[in-house]
Amino acid sequence: MDPAALHELRVVEAELNERWPETKIEPSLDRIRALTDLLAEPQRGYPVVHVAGTNGKSSTTRIVDALLTALELRTGRYTSPHLQLATERIGVDGGPISPEGYVEAYRDVAPYVSIVDSQSDVKMSKFEVLTGMAFAAFAEAPVDVGVVEVGLGGSWDATNVVDAHVAVICPVALDHAEYLGTDLAGIAREKAGIIKSNSVVVMASQPVEAQQEIMKRVAEVDATVAREGQEFGVLERTVAVGGQVLKLQGLGGVYDEIFLPLHGEHQARNAALALAAVEAFFGAGADRQLDVERIRAGFASVIVPGRLERVRAAPAVLVDAAHNPHGARALAEGLTSEFSFRKLVAVVGVLGEKDARGILAELEPVVEELVLTRNSSPRSMDPDELAGIALDIFGQDRIMVEPRLDNAVEQAIQLAEETEDPGESMSGGGVVITGSVVTAGEARALFGKEPA
Repeated sequence: MDPAALHELRVVEAELNERWPETKIEPSLDRIRALTDLLAEPQRGYPVVHVAGTNGKSSTTRIVDALLTALELRTGRYTSPHLQLATERIGVDGGPISPEGYVEAYRDVAPYVSIVDSQSDVKMSKFEVLTGMAFAAFAEAPVDVGVVEVGLGGSWDATNVVDAHVAVICPVALDHAEYLGTDLAGIAREKAGIIKSNSVVVMASQPVEAQQEIMKRVAEVDATVAREGQEFGVLERTVAVGGQVLKLQGLGGVYDEIFLPLHGEHQARNAALALAAVEAFFGAGADRQLDVERIRAGFASVIVPGRLERVRAAPAVLVDAAHNPHGARALAEGLTSEFSFRKLVAVVGVLGEKDARGILAELEPVVEELVLTRNSSPRSMDPDELAGIALDIFGQDRIMVEPRLDNAVEQAIQLAEETEDPGESMSGGGVVITGSVVTAGEARALFGKEPA
């Protein structure tokens, strides 16, 4: 990338970082509505697929984006947080916006952001500004459809100024307890706030209390709903080299011989959810199936960085952005079903507000040794504190502490290559780096992976 453009990007990020971070919210849509009003409501210039839930949002958003692109629509994609570079958050035509485009989007909305700031007791947050930038960039492109991932929650999320043509509800679980609480029904109620009266709701399989709240919202606004396990779902799944082969029940019929270059049963379910969302967008039903060859091509083109992503071959090093117990459980299941490691070592760095105990407990059955570290975020948990939590889960003999992520990864690779018998092959060792989106992003950078 052009050094001058990267410098300007860093300048813009420094300005944005002076605002409230995404970890701090004030529940109101007034500021983002004021901004979009000043921008002539760019989010109404294209239909939107809106994606909420606790886990699987980014993967599902990216799969929807790939399918719509394969069906010859120009897409705008908005996701958060980013793994390596802020440009990942705003995508057009299936890839990240350029640093120049990101800076231009910011400079275009900045005067209007200043007006909103001057008229409000609370200045716009970083996420609110980014959301305005994405909506404006999509209108400027222009795109045929926006695929928009909720940042946090649903009802009060800045993205909820859109009126979603399709509202996707990914699996709901406990996360961000400091903002959303620990009541699963209440969390589901908040996430269901993206459902509008004109929405077609595509819902992943949910815990009973979450499903009840989502269905209440569907009834309140008289929306239409399609449910995983009833109207759509995974019929067959076979592990394959570099991913899996799927047979999916869609709203418009069966789609077979689908190669998905992602690992894990949870990604197969995300694929079924995304397919149903795209079918709903086009109005597909029992008498109208989408072009199967284009759908196959779309699935085959999917790129989801930092989700059971292999970044090194020998020993195998995988990166996964699991940052809550539900995500760690999916990771553990994927590691068990997709890989056969002689020995698996985990490098874990967790943010301080996360359920570190729950994450570690989910990983323990599949991990032989643990290297605890930290990432560059000021919110990162001290690795010695993390070790104290890990002690009664893993035991002293299975834990190491290495404060620097690069050194932790190097240590884990050495551990994965160790054998008790000098005559035993070193092959079959593996390393998984996880615990946080920040940890996953920094690990990708260590192995030379470009932002995607």
